[in-house]
Amino acid sequence: MHNWLRKNPSVRTIRVAAADLNGVPRGKRIPTRFADKVVQDGTRFPMSVLNLDIWGEDIDDSPLVFDTGDRDGVLKPTERGFMPMPWLDAPSALLPIWMFHEDGRPYAGDPRHALRAVLDRFKARGLTPVCAVELEFFLIDDSGRKLQIPPSPRSGKRRKGADTLSIRALDQFDQFFTDLYDACEEMDIPADTAISEAGLGQFEINMMHCDDALRAADDAWLFKMLVRGLARRHGFAASFMAKPYADYPGSGLHTHFSVLDADGANVFDNGGPEGTDVMRHAVAGCLQAMPGSALIFAPHANSFDRIVPGSHAPTGVSWAYENRTSAIRIPSGNPAARRIEHRVSGGDVNPYLMLAAVLGAAIGGIEDAAEPPAPISGNAYAADLPQIPTDWKTAIDTFETDPHIARIFAPELIRNMVLTKRQELHYMHELTPAERVEIYLDTV
Repeated sequence: MHNWLRKNPSVRTIRVAAADLNGVPRGKRIPTRFADKVVQDGTRFPMSVLNLDIWGEDIDDSPLVFDTGDRDGVLKPTERGFMPMPWLDAPSALLPIWMFHEDGRPYAGDPRHALRAVLDRFKARGLTPVCAVELEFFLIDDSGRKLQIPPSPRSGKRRKGADTLSIRALDQFDQFFTDLYDACEEMDIPADTAISEAGLGQFEINMMHCDDALRAADDAWLFKMLVRGLARRHGFAASFMAKPYADYPGSGLHTHFSVLDADGANVFDNGGPEGTDVMRHAVAGCLQAMPGSALIFAPHANSFDRIVPGSHAPTGVSWAYENRTSAIRIPSGNPAARRIEHRVSGGDVNPYLMLAAVLGAAIGGIEDAAEPPAPISGNAYAADLPQIPTDWKTAIDTFETDPHIARIFAPELIRNMVLTKRQELHYMHELTPAERVEIYLDTV
């Protein structure tokens, strides 16, 4: 960690930041000359800070606040170490951190520890998940009353409609994407393919597969921070909110994963297109936990505008081979790369909680040797299927009581999440649609 700072003597300040339940970075700005102290001793702030609502306010009835005297947690650097913050004008470094109790125990309400606990279950069985995420986002001109695509820096013109897989659409923002890929390289974020998507000013960037799911979640969290910050440097906004435009598809965050055994073999690969029993067990676990996980996959009021039939977002609990209308898709291709694609999440998720929910459901199915229903064929929207909760209140209530969720997440995290989302649900009713968009545009 110190080596990075020594190699970058122009860096004058560092930011230490952890992800709260909404995925919002919370932390401090510290002069570089105090970096040694942060690395050795960590830093401190209240445990309640990882449990703020979307406005950054305390949760009214949280036991973390007055009941416990708003006790501090100890925040220590993650394995990631220092990295640049290319979206800022002054040379600065970011140090990701996560929270522990005074006695060294991981704080169960920290989303990164929630994912670590799920990975421990894989490790206990000699298994390692390999993950890749696909992140969709919108470039938006939010300078006026109405959201619209920014004018192209090349032509000065605005696209009037969607332009799926258009090279021209990418080229219109070539300097932004060039700067974005350069910044990803600086931050060691494995950004791969970029495409234009079906929404107005919507794009998708895929991450390379990674056999460290904590790192994959770090990459997604850091990437969202980078894209939002860099877009502002270019004079427009970038947003991962699920549905900024009523008339265009929303943004998803799809996850592909396979599982390796101790010898590095893919336990989903049986040499053919159908996959192994272990793969089916993982699929079954994902399907069983899907209704209870809806709050993780659709955590905000705006999230549920995306989950409607025929909108490229799954609404039914189902799986299928090579079918993008289903919630779980088994892509075709080389059997050695046999994997599960989980398609429910919106772009507005907390990546740590999302991967914990997906992988926690999968390992539960593997532990139970659970069997899924038959895979569907055809249009999932037209099929008679069990439904994913389609409103925020139902998602909160289901998350609170679902036994599959209780196997994945610690009781403290479940309680904190429910209290947070009930408070947001209450106050969000007082806002106009435009005010809701303003809240979510830069935060999620």
